[in-house]
Amino acid sequence: MSTLDPTPLFEGVRVIPVLTIERTAIAVPLARALVAGGLKVIEVTLRTAAALDAVRAIAREVPEAVVGVGTVTAPSDIEPAINAGARYLVSPGTPSALADALVRASVPVVPGCATVTEAIALSARGFHVLKFFPAETSGGVRWLESVAAPLPDLRFCPTGGINLSNVGAYLAQNNVVAVGGSWMAPKDTLARGDFARIEKLARDAATAGLQFATP
Repeated sequence: MSTLDPTPLFEGVRVIPVLTIERTAIAVPLARALVAGGLKVIEVTLRTAAALDAVRAIAREVPEAVVGVGTVTAPSDIEPAINAGARYLVSPGTPSALADALVRASVPVVPGCATVTEAIALSARGFHVLKFFPAETSGGVRWLESVAAPLPDLRFCPTGGINLSNVGAYLAQNNVVAVGGSWMAPKDTLARGDFARIEKLARDAATAGLQFATP
C-alpha cells in the first residue's frame, strides 16, 4: 500500500469517527461500540494527554478497528503516533515542513487543506486524498462542487461541522471519499459511559453512509 494513498484502508467506509479521548479507560469500550455499530475506521486526535495511550489500547485490544491519529501538526508528532499503533495519520492543515515529513511517513496519510492553493500544493507532492477542514466554515459542499472540475484527480475527506443532518449532502459529492465527524460520540454520552447509545449513533451514521456508493 502506498503511504500516499489511504483509500485501501477506507474501503467500504464512508463515515469516520473523530475522537477526542480524555481518559484512556474509555478508549477500548468506545472503540468496541463504534466497531459494533459499523464504524471500523477511527481517528483519535492528538488533543489530550491520553491520546497516544488510547491509541495503544485500541490497537492492542480492538484489532478489528483501523485506528489512526489526527491533529498531527508537527513532524515530531509522526513517530510517536506510529509507534503507538496508528495505521494512518491525519493533519488539520499541512505547512511545508510537515508535508515533507508526511511524505516520508511509513503509514498512509490524509493531509489537511482548506483552500485550492493548498490542495494543489499537496497534489504536487503526490497526495491525492486530502482532508478538507474546517469543511462547513470553509465553503462546505459548495466548495467541493466548485473544485471538482479544476481538481479532477483529488478526493477529499471533509471534517468540521458535519453531522447526521448534513452528512448526506457531503457523501453525495463524487470527490468525497468519506467524511469525519464526532456526532456519534457526544461528550455527555461519553461522560456517562453510555456505550450502548454510542453504538446506536454509530449504526445510524454507518447506515447514512451506506446510502451512497463509494465514488
